[in-house]
Amino acid sequence: MIHPIGTIEERSTHLRGFIEGYAKFARLPLPTAPDVMASPEHGYRLRARLHASGGRLGFLREGTHALCDAAATGQLSSGTAAWIRHVHQTLAPDVASTIAGVEIAENIPETERAIHIEARGAVDRADWSAAGEGLTGLTVQSESRDAVVLAGMPAVTDRIAVSTAADGPVLSLTRHTTAFFQANRFLLPPFVQHVASLTGDGPLLDLYAGVGLFGLAAAALGRGPVTLVEGDRVSGEGLATNAAAFGQLARVQRRSVETSLDSLARAGTRASGAFATCIVDPPRTGLSSEARAGVVRLAPRRLVYVSCDVATLARDARVFVDGGYALVDVRVFDMFPSTAHVETVALFDRPGPSAP
Repeated sequence: MIHPIGTIEERSTHLRGFIEGYAKFARLPLPTAPDVMASPEHGYRLRARLHASGGRLGFLREGTHALCDAAATGQLSSGTAAWIRHVHQTLAPDVASTIAGVEIAENIPETERAIHIEARGAVDRADWSAAGEGLTGLTVQSESRDAVVLAGMPAVTDRIAVSTAADGPVLSLTRHTTAFFQANRFLLPPFVQHVASLTGDGPLLDLYAGVGLFGLAAAALGRGPVTLVEGDRVSGEGLATNAAAFGQLARVQRRSVETSLDSLARAGTRASGAFATCIVDPPRTGLSSEARAGVVRLAPRRLVYVSCDVATLARDARVFVDGGYALVDVRVFDMFPSTAHVETVALFDRPGPSAP
């Protein structure tokens, strides 16, 4: 059981928004009112993308192209806020004005911070040396050219407990600065623990695996073997590196989800029921029509859907229910406090004697 944190008002607002959105798009009742795990509002971001204007860095105000002070929002760690001030103070104005955008990655304890800068024009190492001070890694990329590593290594590493047991396994994950990763340092461990707890024994398929957050957490618990599918080049490289520690327990497919599911479909009846559990963590647009059809055709006994958008989750849920699944559990994680954006974990089971 997840014990929510935060105020009753925060939980009620997000719960009401989720239930209304789900009912509108899925036209299905929820099995129960979902729990909401709230987050502290300050310093929660593990990842952030900053925009630039005239050499200044910040977030864009919602619905506009106007830049606002990112540090003033309270979302960033004190160390990242200090790095932004340092850049404003030390980079020459003509160099700072070439910045188009910045990606920031930190680990949970804020002991590692890597920065990727997108710049216009040629990259002269001497111009950017001050920006690398105190960082785990700094890269600068100019337009279509490859990124130049100016300091350290462009990656950070986390160690995440994948169960609530005091002596439970710990997953080590390394990710490149630009790789996708969940953004909330406070909710990441319970989020991963919850998803991993929903995976049953037997072969596991992890679609949109990223750098291995969920599929490798299950593998660390001894579930599997696990097949992890990731089509993004940067995330795929990190996934292959992270999965290597698990040997034959983790098999990586660096290709699109649609291609992987099509390959399984072409294998014919051998693929039916081949996976006890399937995890999907798609982008905000949800599953493509090909991916939805492929998952239903594959017919895993259990489906764990991680979603960052209630509308696309509801749309896809309708397809799964029509395809023979039952929605049995929903949990909401307030990954972006003080905004309307939440992460949801939905569990679908295929009823019948074969369900775990």
